[in-house]
Order: sequence, then C-alpha cells, then structure tokens
Amino acid sequence: MSAVNGTKFNSAVFLLTGIPGQEDIYLWCSIPFCLVYVISLVGNSVILFIVKTDLSLHEPMYIFLSMLAITDLGLLISTIPTILGMFLFNYREISHSACFAQMFFIQSLQYIESAILLLMAYDRFVAICNPLRYASILTLRRITKLGIVFALRGVGVIFPLPVLLTRYRYCRANVLSHSYCLHMEVMNMACADISVNNIYGLIITVVTVGLDALLIFISYVMILRTVLSIASHSEFLVALNTCVSHLCAVLLFYTPEFSLTLIHRFGKGSSPLPQIILGYIYLLVPPLMNPIVYSVKSKQLRARIIRVFVK
Repeated sequence: MSAVNGTKFNSAVFLLTGIPGQEDIYLWCSIPFCLVYVISLVGNSVILFIVKTDLSLHEPMYIFLSMLAITDLGLLISTIPTILGMFLFNYREISHSACFAQMFFIQSLQYIESAILLLMAYDRFVAICNPLRYASILTLRRITKLGIVFALRGVGVIFPLPVLLTRYRYCRANVLSHSYCLHMEVMNMACADISVNNIYGLIITVVTVGLDALLIFISYVMILRTVLSIASHSEFLVALNTCVSHLCAVLLFYTPEFSLTLIHRFGKGSSPLPQIILGYIYLLVPPLMNPIVYSVKSKQLRARIIRVFVK
C-alpha cells in the first residue's frame, strides 16, 4: 500500500516496512535474521544459566552481566514477532495498541540497558580506583536496589509516551519505515499538535541515555587517570584489559542509539536505507555481540561455558 500524503486518512493499523525494493528476497533475508535471533537467544540464555548455577560467578560484574542478558532477551522477544512476521510471511499490519505496546517495551528496555551499562562502568571504576572497598561498596543488597531503581526509571519515563499517543488521531500516511515501532516515527503520523511528545521525548533522552553516557565517560576518565599512575606496565595492561568487554558493549549500544536518534530528528530528507539498516543494528547487534564479547574476554566465564558444552 502506498503512503498517503496530505489526505484525510484514518486507519486502525500501521503498516510496517522491511527493506524497500527487496520484497522478492524477503524469504532469503529472513535467514540471517533467524540466525541472529537463535544465536542471541542461546548466547544470552547460556550466560544467565552459567552465572545462576556457578556460585563462583556470583560477583558484581557477572550479576550486572546477567541483568544485561535479561534486558537483551526482552528486546529480542519484543521485536521477533513483527520482524520475522514481515520477512517470513510479508505480514505488514500492526494495530495501534500493539504498536504502542511494542514501542513501550523496546524503548523502556533500551533505557534500562543504558542504566545497566552505567552500573557496569561504576563496577569497573570501584574495582580499579578503590579496590580495597570493592566488596563493601558493591554488596548484593545494593546491587539489587540499584537494579530495581533503574528498571523503574526506564519504565516510568517511557510510560507517558504511549499514553499520550493513544489520545491522538492518526490521519496521515500510516506506513512506518521499520518493521517495528519507535516513538519518534509514530508520533509524526498524528494529525495533532505533538509538541508535548516531541519535547518530553527529547528531555527524557537527554536526562537518561545522555546522562548515562556522560557519567560512563567521566568514569573512564577517572579510570584512565588511575591506571596511568600505575608504575608497572603489566599491571597497567591488566587493569585496562578488565574494561575492554564493557567498552565494546558501550560502543555497540550508544553508537547506533545516538546515530538513529539524530537521523530521525534531523535527517528527514535523507535516503531511508541507511536509517533502516541502522535500525536493525540498533536492536539486533548488541544482544548478539554482548555474550560473544564477554565470553571471549572473560577467562573465568569462558572456562565455565566450555565445561558445560564439553560434558
């Protein structure tokens, strides 16, 4: 169905978009998506299983990694139905209520993941800059409280957005540019004043994801100052090596996150293909790569995984 521009159009559904111009090969396109989903689901599930069953891994770093795996699994479950429905069955329709629900889960989980990456940066900061107090600062009770607070933050700041969207009438083109729902795109289809959504969405992005990124940057500046003061070259490398996995996770998350936000807000006249590809990277690459990166870099975790599969 073609987009309808500038007409009195009101539909009970939005139409999802896969890769424009490649409709004939959607079935082939579904193969890499299925592989990514299977590998991501298995990888994150294995991380959770290993950390849960191995008491030696009940440490702050691995507990935060478990939180990250749970969040990534939530993102995968939130996006699997519409993305595979599009590429396997060419099913494009999604109701307004289903779209708003998907948008809520995707974006609240993204905000929770940002907070977990901040907690992981704090973990590395304490471990390197104040190692003698590491166990007393990052207790299980404190970690649990921090996890609950940041989970509630992610849900709380996103909850008003779908509520506001349900109040609008949608009379513009109902074709989305992704095979899933994002707030920045859906709100532009309303034939109403969306200033509240626009301003609120920008504010919560800055004070949550933006602030998290800034605090992570500050944490690593302080970590770098500490490791540069270490006299031993080998100790310097060991200290930095403990941060590599987290730095990879941060780059995998924030680079496409900020790039997609900028494209949606300021790249309206640009080609849709980079935006679509970046959208899939934004959702699918972090859940795929995080278990791989941590398994490769953590000898302790890698040894436990090998032991499970070699038995």
